[in-house]
Amino acid sequence: MVLALTLLSNYESRNQAQIGLRNCVGRSDGVLRLGGFLDVQYGTVGAMGEAVVTLEQRLQRLEDDRAIRDLKARYLRACDTKDPEAVRDCLLPVGAVIAYDGFPAFADREDFVAVYAQLGCAPGIFDVHHGANGVIRFVNEDRATGQWSLLFHNINLTSRTLTQMGVEYDDLYVRQDGRWWIAKTRSRRLSCLIHSIDAAGQPVVTVMGDAPETFG
Repeated sequence: MVLALTLLSNYESRNQAQIGLRNCVGRSDGVLRLGGFLDVQYGTVGAMGEAVVTLEQRLQRLEDDRAIRDLKARYLRACDTKDPEAVRDCLLPVGAVIAYDGFPAFADREDFVAVYAQLGCAPGIFDVHHGANGVIRFVNEDRATGQWSLLFHNINLTSRTLTQMGVEYDDLYVRQDGRWWIAKTRSRRLSCLIHSIDAAGQPVVTVMGDAPETFG
């Protein structure tokens, strides 16, 4: 902790002039961006009325940002490794909202996990969820939003199809019982490419562009 605070203090000292210049050339929101991925209040009051003024608060914000990114990574990895228990452990125990484009919406993690276990963990299903471009913004110390891009790839041996989709996630994260949870997660499919594999093993494009109304 002491080392981290010292490094952060040195960072601020070396970049004091740059910070002032940023504020003079249009950073009217008074927000300092550290490392290109985290908005930290540099002053007394942020856009949401939130004060982040001490090194300890800045360090906590960095740690929370890392914890949320790790949470999202655990969730996507659990989906790919067919681990329903790990999926469940990422979602808020009561009142989680899961609304993925092409699927029914869920207002409870248990119902969602049951459907995931039935469809996503079936034999002959192989998924890849590659999340990137994460942007985390804090509402307050216990709530944050997240935007993610996703490259999804699916192999379905039963239907003999290969599916690739470009997806955007909008998430809400909350801190409860000392840890972060996914409270709401919604997705929009931006593009879709589906190949059917014929009897000779050759792929034939059946969908290219907009995604079908439903998937799975």
